[in-house]
Amino acid sequence: MGGNIEIRTIRSSADLMKFIKFPWQIYRNDPNWVPPLIMDRKKFLSKEKNPFFKENPTEFYLAYRDGQLVGRIAAILNKQHNEFHQENIGFFGFLEAVNDREVFKALLDTAKDWLRQFNCQAMRGPMNPSTNDEVGFLIDGFDTPPYFMMTHNPPYYVEIMEELGYRKAKDLYAYYLDEETVQITPKVQRVYDVLQKRYPVKLRTVDMKHFDEELEVVREIYNDAWARNWGFVPLTPAEFDFIADDFKKILDPDLVLIGEYKGDAAGFLLALPNYNEVFQRISNGRLFPFGLFKFLWYKNKIKTLRIITLGIKQKYQPLGLGALFYIEIIKRGLAKGYRSGEMSWILEDNDLMNKAAQMLGGKVYKTYRIYETDL
Repeated sequence: MGGNIEIRTIRSSADLMKFIKFPWQIYRNDPNWVPPLIMDRKKFLSKEKNPFFKENPTEFYLAYRDGQLVGRIAAILNKQHNEFHQENIGFFGFLEAVNDREVFKALLDTAKDWLRQFNCQAMRGPMNPSTNDEVGFLIDGFDTPPYFMMTHNPPYYVEIMEELGYRKAKDLYAYYLDEETVQITPKVQRVYDVLQKRYPVKLRTVDMKHFDEELEVVREIYNDAWARNWGFVPLTPAEFDFIADDFKKILDPDLVLIGEYKGDAAGFLLALPNYNEVFQRISNGRLFPFGLFKFLWYKNKIKTLRIITLGIKQKYQPLGLGALFYIEIIKRGLAKGYRSGEMSWILEDNDLMNKAAQMLGGKVYKTYRIYETDL
């Protein structure tokens, strides 16, 4: 493509709306793309409403060529990440662009230049905006829609990133399970029975009548369980409440498990109906007026489930309690009429979680990649 590329910093609500709506230009002919809800994106990307952006400097950019919008990106200084990991890393996120190497380069170079003012030594991404949200570029498995809160992109994104010399920082796996392949075999059931006998964990569902108290229990487990994981960033109380406020509206209490061992909250598992089945039918991303009817009609017809997260406190991790949670949620999911599901995302080198997914009959069917480059 010819013409000069101009990168503009977002300075108005109109610019932010262009940032939000740009993906429709990229994916209008992609049957596997799931449109976000515009009202949700406006809230999530608001520097006034989202606690993440209040604490972590972020700049949003739009790319133009000959007056035409051709891309977007965010440059992110995640101070919490750097403090927790004792690093000085910058991040990019929300990258979308037309199939043009020079547009990608201009956007990424702009993010790099912005991060250099903070003396960052490297840049990683995509993080949208952190590992507590959507991350990574899809590098295989383009032929099916993403599950709820997972990313999707054209194959050329990966090709261009590698042409530009970005290297792999980490791969993330998504495992697929369905009622034909999921294996609650006699051996798996024996593992469950032995674990329950040896470590009698009480698995209970979340108590919605005491939701705030339950949130604090889950946050404590969450921030303890992943403290040693690559890229993990603890959630502040404000960030946790911000995320939970949205989840509260859509979660099924039967699919949120808290495990108690000797009176201590030892772990939790969060699974959610795959709302992308619904959002894919709201093609313009607008819930009002007509999207609401589609949402209400189709939300009770969801047949797939995403197991989003399983956290076990570090002191209990050697006991192998994760199998109890996984087996229980699969039984519950099948009983509630879910026919298939996804376990995602799991770090490529998280051996315990990968082995648990494989034990249950899960197969890696999508891989996501986080890239890195030196500054």
